[in-house]
Amino acid sequence: MLNAAFHTTVAQLRELPADSLAEVAFAGRSNAGKSSAINTLCNHKRLAFVSKMPGRTQHLNFFRVDDSRFLVDLPGYGYARAPKDQKHIWQALIGGYLGRRPQLAGLVLIMDIRHPLTDLDRSLLEWFRPSGRPVHVLLSKSDKLSRSQALPVLRQVSADLLESGFNATVQLFSTPKRVGVEEAEAVVRGWLGVPKKTPAQGEEAGANLP
Repeated sequence: MLNAAFHTTVAQLRELPADSLAEVAFAGRSNAGKSSAINTLCNHKRLAFVSKMPGRTQHLNFFRVDDSRFLVDLPGYGYARAPKDQKHIWQALIGGYLGRRPQLAGLVLIMDIRHPLTDLDRSLLEWFRPSGRPVHVLLSKSDKLSRSQALPVLRQVSADLLESGFNATVQLFSTPKRVGVEEAEAVVRGWLGVPKKTPAQGEEAGANLP
């Protein structure tokens, strides 16, 4: 699992960490399972706040994975009860970050497998397109469908993104069943340049302790 700890909350783009070398952003519709995915990948129950009230995350939350390397939890989008002025603030924050952050190595986009590629998902992808950076889609809550139901969705989303010209990969993901956790972790580690320690490395590090 990724070893992450909360670093800072950013409400305005000028507050972004100046010492960052690489970042991976997590985005998705409110209630798509974004916070749960981050917690699962980091083996932490409450690293990213999981709220029963969708749209709770209103800022960019930075979690330090390694020296100057971060996971970034973006505000959920598409929650109908959020005030219009708040939605505009979120859009400016997300759009500005995705479009102009040079340290951003890739985007993990979480979609509920039962409702993939909504208009809002496509809008976010278009914001991100100019960066030329890769996208990795987690089709969350895949345990809600049988495998025979989930695989056609996986193929369709992959084909749709390919046809639309996005540099994207897609996988099935489930927090309670832990489907696709290792695959997603490998993608994030690769983008951040954080290798996974082997048991031998852990033993060697322990041997050097006083």
